[in-house]
Amino acid sequence: MKGETMPNKHPTPLCEEHIAKGDWNPLWDQLRELDPEFMEAYLAFRSVPHKNGPLPAKFKELILVAINAATTHLYAPGVRRHMRNALKLGATPEEVLEVIQLTTVMGIHSCNLAIPILMEEMAGAKQEAR
Repeated sequence: MKGETMPNKHPTPLCEEHIAKGDWNPLWDQLRELDPEFMEAYLAFRSVPHKNGPLPAKFKELILVAINAATTHLYAPGVRRHMRNALKLGATPEEVLEVIQLTTVMGIHSCNLAIPILMEEMAGAKQEAR
C-alpha cells in the first residue's frame, strides 16, 4: 500500500480549532492524514498548560518563543507566532530580547534566528499602531 493515503475517518475538531487560531504547523498535515486520532490526542495533551496553570498567557508565550528559538528547535514560524502573541499580550521588546538572550545558553544560533524576527515584528507593531 506504499504511496496510498489512509482515509480520514476520525473527526479532528482540535486540529480544526488550531488551524482556525493560526496555531497550526503545516508539517502536521501529513500526520493528521495518516493518524488523525493521534494528532487529536497530541493536541489535547499539548493544550493542557495553555488552558490551566498559574502562569499568565504572556509568560507562556515568552517560554514558547524560547523553545522555538532554541538551537535544538530553530522553528522560525513558531518563533514568529509566539513572539507576535507575546507582544500583543503586553510583552515589551526588552522582555522578548531577554528571552532570546537566555536561549543563547544553548547556542548563539537562537539570536541569529530570533533577532531579525523581533526587528520585523517591532516594525510591524509600529505600523499597526499608526
